[in-house]
Amino acid sequence: MSLTDLLRRGQGGAITRRLPESLDDLHGPEQGVVVLPRHLCPPGLREFDVADDWHRRSLYGIVLTQGRRNDMARFVNARLLRQDWPVLCDSLDPKIRRGCERWLNRGG
Repeated sequence: MSLTDLLRRGQGGAITRRLPESLDDLHGPEQGVVVLPRHLCPPGLREFDVADDWHRRSLYGIVLTQGRRNDMARFVNARLLRQDWPVLCDSLDPKIRRGCERWLNRGG
């Protein structure tokens, strides 16, 4: 692999490697309260009501930014992610946003 390929992979490639293979792998809840593990959130900021749009978008932003593949599969719901994406994408780092957009556009 060339240096150029390595540099390209570093630009958004990290998020692509962390995304599940398919949107079908996202089994997050559609309702209820989610409590994120400590590796994603500090104490006191770990509970998110999925029915509340603002809470859910905050939850998804944290998981997409800091989560591992299994975190995404466990906490993110595919239907709700697609619904929230037009608002959520504006709050994400551009590299993460581009990686997620490529993934969402190809159907996950």
